[in-house]
Amino acid sequence: MELAKITSKGQITLPISIRRTLNLKDGDKVAFIEKDGNYIVINPVSLAIDKVREAFKGEAEKLGLKNEEDVVKMIKEFREEKQSK
Repeated sequence: MELAKITSKGQITLPISIRRTLNLKDGDKVAFIEKDGNYIVINPVSLAIDKVREAFKGEAEKLGLKNEEDVVKMIKEFREEKQSK
C-alpha cells in the first residue's frame, strides 16, 4: 500500500512506484474511476486503449482475420486499392 499526502491546494504527489507502474511521466494526466465506492487511479491512455479494444471486439472474426499475417495482407490490399484509384 502506498500513501500520498494532500496539500492545502488539494494536490498530491504520486509515489514513484505508482508512477512507474502506470508509466506516467511529467505532465501526464491521471484518471480517477469510481468503482463500488472506491476510486482507482489509472493512466487515461490505458483507459482509451481499453475502450477501443472493447469497441473492436469481434471485428477481426467478422473480417476473417485469424493472425497478424491476415492483417498485413488486408492492409496491403487496402493500400493497393487506394493507389489504383
